[in-house]
Amino acid sequence: MKRATLLLQDGTVFHGNAVGAIGTTTGEICFNTGMTGYQEIFTDPSYAGQIITMTTAHIGNYGVNEMEVESDSVKINGLVCKKFSDIFSRTAASDSLQNYLEQNNIVGISDIDTRALVRHIRDKGAMNAIISSEVDDLDKLKQMLSEVPSMQGLELASAVSTKEPFYFGDENSMYKVAVLDFGVKKNILRCLAERNCYMKVFPYYTSYEEIKKWNPDGIMLSNGPGDPEPLTQVQNTIREILSDDIPVFGICLGHQLLSLSIGLKTEKMHNGHRGINHPIKNIITGKGEITSQNHGFVVRKEDAEQNPDVEITHIHLNDDTLAGIRLKNKDVFSVQYHPESSPGPHDSRYLFDDFINNMKKRKN
Repeated sequence: MKRATLLLQDGTVFHGNAVGAIGTTTGEICFNTGMTGYQEIFTDPSYAGQIITMTTAHIGNYGVNEMEVESDSVKINGLVCKKFSDIFSRTAASDSLQNYLEQNNIVGISDIDTRALVRHIRDKGAMNAIISSEVDDLDKLKQMLSEVPSMQGLELASAVSTKEPFYFGDENSMYKVAVLDFGVKKNILRCLAERNCYMKVFPYYTSYEEIKKWNPDGIMLSNGPGDPEPLTQVQNTIREILSDDIPVFGICLGHQLLSLSIGLKTEKMHNGHRGINHPIKNIITGKGEITSQNHGFVVRKEDAEQNPDVEITHIHLNDDTLAGIRLKNKDVFSVQYHPESSPGPHDSRYLFDDFINNMKKRKN
């Protein structure tokens, strides 16, 4: 078995075995605590630019299935895991994870102490890293790693957004939803299609003037990767959308961009939220939700508290960070987590129904 090396930006080194493609990859290292759903995680465009550490002990054991993808390809930059299985035992699987990673040219490393690595990231924070199964010279790896840009200030939506508009759903549906694509997950589109929506998915840079020509009933601001701050053109577009009084629903990066457009600020988190069991409190109803999350930036809660036009709707119960807002006197709301929950629990799917109800009010 070919050996591989994982080197972190602070000089910490792990040695293990190569998985996936043979090669070298770089990115920001982070961890996901989900016990299942690795294929959905790997194909989530929000993970672009990141090396993902899976905390569950076994990865690859149930193979891959072409129906369980969130985009057209694997989007992670690299994979770190404890035990990696070349064989799979699920009858619904169509191939092994090893073949899938090779086909997508994803470099990974297994058989390292992922508990030690996660504790290190939790203490020191998310940082850049490099995995290589072709270079074992640490000085050379350090030099390569030094040239990798920081995630802070890095715009990545352009790398994963659609290049041309496309349609999703039944054109005879009751509602037309324009989706601004910053890296949209397929299950967001599926959740809307199940609720009688026909969608036109637009590239991230599309002007509101262009979107309006399609005459949508509502606008979805999708999830996506990277730092939201550099997307100033998109923030201007969202301001135009908000001035037109059309229902808006933002998820993850879409939530952050909506917040920036109304004067709130975002900040880089120490190590982010990534997993499928994060506890959220709905301030409006008082109910708790177990949620799927994947983000390394967050909207400043104190900014939302001080803005007279903003109502905080959700908070994260682990660290009291802002998890959802709505605008007063407008049918506009957004959340920091993933109500489409692929993978994850379905506690938050009601948010899609809220969006539908806002469009229904407008049509009536």
